[in-house]
Amino acid sequence: MTKVEEALHQAYTGEAKAALRLKLYAEIAEKEGLPQIAKLFSVIAFSEEIHGKRALRLLRAAKSTEENLKASFESEQTVAEVAYGNFVKIAEAEGDRAASIHFSQSRDVEEIHAKLYKEAMNHLLEERETIYYVCTLCGYVSDGILPEECPICGAKKELFVNFG
Repeated sequence: MTKVEEALHQAYTGEAKAALRLKLYAEIAEKEGLPQIAKLFSVIAFSEEIHGKRALRLLRAAKSTEENLKASFESEQTVAEVAYGNFVKIAEAEGDRAASIHFSQSRDVEEIHAKLYKEAMNHLLEERETIYYVCTLCGYVSDGILPEECPICGAKKELFVNFG
């Protein structure tokens, strides 16, 4: 990797982290009854996403949909099997139950993400349409069915977002 590529990767990583952090800050400001501050956080988060996307484009990190699905599938598998597996062990070794639950649930959801990508690769040419439901507590994604409760964390169906 060249120094420019390393810099672009660092820029992308930093912008992605900033965008996510600012979206959370916006949610907090909204809950605290500060809509203008929430809007500011949201606007800057959107701007940071633009920066991150530009860096990814310069890195030529996005390819055809088929290639993107394959790369996403492989990434989800690795994150679920390796990263979160190690994170669970660390949290358990330190006796941090909350972190252990978070890492375990995230690992399980990442495995589901990989499965969804695999299914999408298999159905790419079928133009299959579906509605996805996402648990706002743990990130579980249900394909076509709104569960009564999340199979990962137990959240009730009211806590799911519909992506139809």
